[in-house]
Amino acid sequence: MSEFYSIAFYNLENLFDPRESNDITDHDYSANGKLQWTEEKYFQKIENLSKVISRIGKNHSKLPPVVAGVCEVAHESCLRDLIASDHLKPYDYDYVFHKSQDSRGMNTALLFQKSSFNVSEKKAFSLPDPEDEKDRSRDILKVSGSLFGNKIHLLINHWPSRTEGTRKTNPKRLLASYLTKTILDQISINDPSTNTIIMGDFNDDPSSESINELVEKDFINPMAKLQRPKSGTVRFKGKWMIFDQILFSQAFENEKWIRFESAHIFIEPHLIQKSGKHRGSPKRTFNGSYYLNGFSDHFPVFLYFSLI
Repeated sequence: MSEFYSIAFYNLENLFDPRESNDITDHDYSANGKLQWTEEKYFQKIENLSKVISRIGKNHSKLPPVVAGVCEVAHESCLRDLIASDHLKPYDYDYVFHKSQDSRGMNTALLFQKSSFNVSEKKAFSLPDPEDEKDRSRDILKVSGSLFGNKIHLLINHWPSRTEGTRKTNPKRLLASYLTKTILDQISINDPSTNTIIMGDFNDDPSSESINELVEKDFINPMAKLQRPKSGTVRFKGKWMIFDQILFSQAFENEKWIRFESAHIFIEPHLIQKSGKHRGSPKRTFNGSYYLNGFSDHFPVFLYFSLI
């Protein structure tokens, strides 16, 4: 029987370190802000999130994810605290972090187990500057390296949100999709035989034009099979959506060292809000300004694969 491993993505929902008071652009997330974001609450969130990450994929794997893309990380110190937590320290994680020009100070990053993945290069790609500087979005982070000794590229994304309305913001996500395709073109020119994984919170679902543009670039989106009316990774305006996705290049299908097994949304009972207007949704950290001591407003996603 093949041994299973997992690759994951998780939106960590507003992970700010209150000790970085000079570098918090969203002042609600400071000790004196509206949310009274104290060190005690911060380290409780680190405890909550690290516990979730440590359990992803453990139904069929001995290990938590060998690599995990994350987003909504404000400070590098947050990643240091995550991998140093009691839940993740035994797995010897490291991370790649890039600080972008996002207007709220949100960033993407990669966690990886050093025994399974080695980083050879990291590079960030910025979306074109918007007319309004307050509308700056997250960079796309590309991390290249070797997974179990085989070269691979990982693209970690957090595309522009739908806060101002889906139609109004759709061009921004199409722009992010176009930038992703440009990165893929560069990869195919410089390294045509190397496999690529695209992961992120795309703020679009698998049927969206922006995602289909990537599928047309010879990518497989296993998350498309998970779309159902009453389940998803996030609830947006009362409707379940799969905004969090992991796609992989079709070349994986022909590889002699790895085999894709299945795609999943990671849900456990304690991750679900039990009461209130968000009942049944992912249990977030705050409901408005009321502290829930939750996890994130997104469920993580992950892929199982086996080594051949």
